Order: sequence, then structure tokens, then C-alpha cells
Amino acid sequence: MITFNLNNLQETEKLGKLIADCSNVGTVICLDGDLGAGKTTLTKYIGKYLHVHETITSPTFSILKEYEGDVRFYHMDAYRLVSLEEAYEVDIERFIYSDGVFVLEWADRIKDILPENIVSINLKTGIDIDKREVTLFGKGKTYDCLAKELGKYDYFRN
Repeated sequence: MITFNLNNLQETEKLGKLIADCSNVGTVICLDGDLGAGKTTLTKYIGKYLHVHETITSPTFSILKEYEGDVRFYHMDAYRLVSLEEAYEVDIERFIYSDGVFVLEWADRIKDILPENIVSINLKTGIDIDKREVTLFGKGKTYDCLAKELGKYDYFRN
């Protein structure tokens, strides 16, 4: 587990770039945190560095959005899902085990059906509007790459 602070949007963007750089086909990124914690903002930066040219917006009401970039980029919001059955109804397994990168907001709502090799990121808001406490944990190639890359930057260390 790695814990650090993001002090501004530039650091959030850098984290998004590192996640994109470490991601490959089949990567699952799980984002959790309160409303307004920055899950969609981080997702936009991940998409930016996967060369998604469309505007990435919150899929809260549509539940899932798909974008084209270097790889397919799937963005799902599980906030409105009230059961695992609903997750299966939207064919979540198709996206978890996909030919692209899958970012899942509110992942804790459906954690029981997620694969073992994921990157989980919890964003916690602070007093300052731009500051976030980040807790990152996971397993697999993407997590290992991300842990190594984060260690190269002072501002990703507490």
C-alpha cells in the first residue's frame, strides 16, 4: 500500500499520466472516494495520456462510457448500482476482461466481482479544494509498474 498527497491539479495530472503509462490491455483501475474527491478528474487525465480525444465525462447516469484512444478506454460508474445483479446486467465482465483499459468509479460497491489483479485508488478530500490524500494498493503488472514509477517523484512520497 502506498499513501501520498496530491497538492494540486498538476500532481493529479502527473498521477494520471503515470497510470496511463503503466496501463495495458486488461488493466482495471478502481477509484473510490467521496463525491467530489476527484475520481472523474483523475479518469480524464488517464484518458488524456491514453490519447482519448473525446471529452471524458462522468458516466453516473449512463453507467458506462466507451472511448477510443491508444487502446479502448472504458469508464464505468457503479454509484447507482444497488446490487451485483445489476452489475451483471450491464455485462460488467465484458469490460473487466476487455481489450482495453477499464476505469471503475465507486468500485467498492461491486468489489466482490472484481479480478485479483487490479489497481485500487482511494481519494480523500482535504481542507484545500485541490488537495487529496491518495491511498493506492493492488496486485499485478500495472500496480508493480506504478509503485516503481511513483517512487521516482518526491511529491508522491509522504
